Amino acid sequence: MNAGPPRPAGLHVERTLLAWIRTATALAAGGLGAAGIAGRHTGNGLIAIPFVLAALCGAVLLARSGVRHRRVQSALRGEVPLDDQADATLAWLGVAALATGALVFVLSSP
Repeated sequence: MNAGPPRPAGLHVERTLLAWIRTATALAAGGLGAAGIAGRHTGNGLIAIPFVLAALCGAVLLARSGVRHRRVQSALRGEVPLDDQADATLAWLGVAALATGALVFVLSSP
């Protein structure tokens, strides 16, 4: 039995790509903005380190968006199994770094 030509993936793949891009951009911009505010407000550059880490995670996620999009399309066509564990871990690490930086910033403010 012939399954016929592969079906187009549909718009859900593009929506997922845009969601990853929004998340990565917010993480990168939020991390950089918070690092600038924390550095200026406290005068201690060490407090900005978690925010810079979050910005770096966001930048890497943003750079990997195209690769992730191609992997999702390949997985939907049944060519390769999908494994986005690294991207999810990187996003989790970035959010955890932002939360840690915010906690340190609040507790160290006079």
